Amino acid sequence: MTINLPKLIGHRGVRGLVPENTLQSIKKAIELNIKWVEIDVKISKDHIPFLLHDSSLERTTSGNGSPLNYKYSELYKLDAGSWFDKKYKNLYTPTLKEVLDLCSQKNIGVNIELKPNKGSEEANVVAVTELVNKHKFDCQYFFSSFDWFSVIKIRDLLPESYVGILIDSFDQKRNFTKVLNKCNEHNFFSCGFNIKIISDEIIKICKNYGILVTVYSSQNIEKYEAEELWNLGVDSIFIDNPTSYKNMLE
Repeated sequence: MTINLPKLIGHRGVRGLVPENTLQSIKKAIELNIKWVEIDVKISKDHIPFLLHDSSLERTTSGNGSPLNYKYSELYKLDAGSWFDKKYKNLYTPTLKEVLDLCSQKNIGVNIELKPNKGSEEANVVAVTELVNKHKFDCQYFFSSFDWFSVIKIRDLLPESYVGILIDSFDQKRNFTKVLNKCNEHNFFSCGFNIKIISDEIIKICKNYGILVTVYSSQNIEKYEAEELWNLGVDSIFIDNPTSYKNMLE
């Protein structure tokens, strides 16, 4: 599988327009001609990979506490939309299988961010690996995580897959070189950076290592910001709301 990342990747679907990490958020991204989406994946008590960003359920569902306390059949019943807008009260947290089935049908690429709860890192990777091995989904995808254990483990279990690390901060340039050496050691193809730490120098160093650069933010990245980043050599931007990119997506 050869992977070609577009300049724009929908962040948790299009989380600025529709509740994040839901099928409807991904469908909205597809409707807006976004060719790749990013999703956050962890497991339920019965080891079903499903979509959720946080370590607990409160922010984006009607549930409470760790998702590891619930079977997926219980998580499915939670309201995953009202927190965003009451009109979305019937939305639920979908399984990874549902998302990959949808993206296979629509020829949409998927960045699967491994987002394990503490203590479930290995079980999370194993469950995701078993799913993709069993079903052989017909869409492009790559894995990423802030958790080194998760990305190294998925690389070991799925050696043909594309894998990248996510970086929120680092102390100094020497540490960054260590990070890139580790990426090369495990044959990672990308590094994703918080927009707060990205720089011309970081991008150049990544390119010298043959590593693709993606950028994310806690807020929507507007088109004028993205254009500056693309001009510096950034490969892909994660966006929450693609409204200002309309001309690019038509």
